[in-house]
Parts: sequence; C-alpha cells; structure tokens
Amino acid sequence: MKKCVVLSGAGISADSGLLTFRDAGGLWEGYRVTDVCTPEALAKNPQLVIDFYNQRRRQANEAEPNAAHYALVELAGYYRVQIITQNVDNLHERAGSKNVLHLHGELNKLRSVDNPDEIIDFTGEQTAETVSSGGGAMRPHIVFFGEQVPMFDTAAEEMRDADVVVIVGTSLQVYPAASLVHYAPPHADVYLVDPNPQSVAADIEVIRKRAAEGVPDLVEYLIGKA
Repeated sequence: MKKCVVLSGAGISADSGLLTFRDAGGLWEGYRVTDVCTPEALAKNPQLVIDFYNQRRRQANEAEPNAAHYALVELAGYYRVQIITQNVDNLHERAGSKNVLHLHGELNKLRSVDNPDEIIDFTGEQTAETVSSGGGAMRPHIVFFGEQVPMFDTAAEEMRDADVVVIVGTSLQVYPAASLVHYAPPHADVYLVDPNPQSVAADIEVIRKRAAEGVPDLVEYLIGKA
C-alpha cells in the first residue's frame, strides 16, 4: 500500500468556521500575536494568554469536521495516510483519522511549565491556578511564536518515504513547516489544494479549490489510482 502524507493548515479548519491570525491580518478578535502567542506574553500576563486559549478551545470544540476531513479518512482505506497538521484543533481526529501529528501543539492539552514532558488532556476552562502533578503551573500545549517546533524532525522522517504528498489549507509561507515538502523523495506526486495559490513549484499539481471542495475531488482521483 502506498504512503500518502498530508500537510494540513488553517485553510482546512477555516471551512469548519475557525479563523486564524493570518485571516484577520495579524489580529484575532482584537488580540495581537505578541499579546497572546509568545513566551513573553505568557510570562507577562499568563491569565490573558490562558483566557485567549480557553476561548479558542471552546470555539474549536464547537466546530465540526468538514468534507475535507472526512475525505482523508476515506483515503486511509486505500493508502497509508499520515497527517502532519499545523492546526491545534482536533477536527482530523474527530472525523476519524488515526495518524495525526500536530506540529504546533493541541488546544485540548496542557503542559507543565516546569516539566515539558508532562502533558495532560484538558477540555475545560483553565485558570492560572491549574497546576501539574508536581504543583507547578500549567500552560497551553501550544508552540508559541519564537519557540522551537519539537515534532519537526519526526514530521520530516514521515515525509521521506512518501509516495504522495497532499498539501491543503497552508500557504507554505510559515517555517519550518513550509520546508517539509522538500523532504519528500523525488518520485513522490505532490498536490496542492488552494483556491489562491502563491508561487508554486512546477512539479506541484494545483487544485484551485477550497479544502472542503478540492480535497474530496482529489481523494476520489487518488483512490482511482490506488
């Protein structure tokens, strides 16, 4: 069975009604990136950061997977599908995808400030008093701007033996995630689902549609080739 690696970004979640900083020109409901999504912001005003991610968690958990998410589940019946997502929601998992690697963390988890290896599932409302098993403070399990992406090397290894690469909902402008496509082997077929693609390499086939429309069409095509 051939392997298909899917690189997903904000555009696939946008079709479920979830917006991003990029969609809002650097503002998200009045918040600047530097106010709520940096290590400095967490140190300066932890409750503001916590409140922001409580709101994001509520919105994400109220959203529903869309046709693109479900199409990728169908694809897994014909290919070994590995999803590498920049998104912090769990819409891929809720649709039924099993192999999902989150590059930028997950809204429904918290991480100990003192021990980064202590990560817990969390779907409620965090407060500044939410503590780890060792009594230390907990923070959103999110890779903030300016922080290292700990899962990048794992993602790069997953890409190295891909037969097919599907890029959906990402502009390939955010690094290091944007560089992952360069780890695909030369024989891999690469597809980009994007209604308004930026400059794209000649060897990438472009489907000029939104995720919820373009991914099901591409999946139907790929299944026919399986």
